[in-house]
Amino acid sequence: MRAIETLITELARLPGIGRKTAQRLTFHLLQQGPDDSVRLARALDAVAATVHDCAECGYVAEEERCEFCRDPRRDAGLVCVVEDAVSVLAVERSTEFRGRYHVLGGRLSPLDGVGPESLRIAGLLERVRSGSVREVILATNPSMEGEVTATYLHQLLGGEGVRVTRLARGLPMGGDLEYIDGVTLAHALLTRQEVAG
Repeated sequence: MRAIETLITELARLPGIGRKTAQRLTFHLLQQGPDDSVRLARALDAVAATVHDCAECGYVAEEERCEFCRDPRRDAGLVCVVEDAVSVLAVERSTEFRGRYHVLGGRLSPLDGVGPESLRIAGLLERVRSGSVREVILATNPSMEGEVTATYLHQLLGGEGVRVTRLARGLPMGGDLEYIDGVTLAHALLTRQEVAG
């Protein structure tokens, strides 16, 4: 039973999966038979072996650059800064954004030991200083840490000669972009505003 317990423990480490859900998933896999488990294991192995951070924006990629950075139809002068890769999918759901992304890899949280050096801020500055970016949209989550991160980035980018905007209000405070419906997010993108400094 050590193998079952190990699987339950590993599944319970996933976000949103508690011990009981991990147990249900484990026994579901056992009932499905070995073919389903092998397919799942292969998919996990393939992701671990081939997926990495995009060299340009930090989103997930199987090649050096992600699908958004490689797409010539996307506006390279418009960069949407998000906290994590899941937020990219949320912005894409809105169908209103045709620029590129920059994934910070988290948000500033001094209490948790996450400072500017822990995030992909240097890469963002490098992109802005290359001269190809005309606008940076700060799309951090509307939480306390997200607001602190947006304020810090606004101050940092203030002297770089680039327009800095923030998603319009209407997004719930304390929420995550991942859980916001597409219509609300589309409206927030279309009515974004200059960051007051």
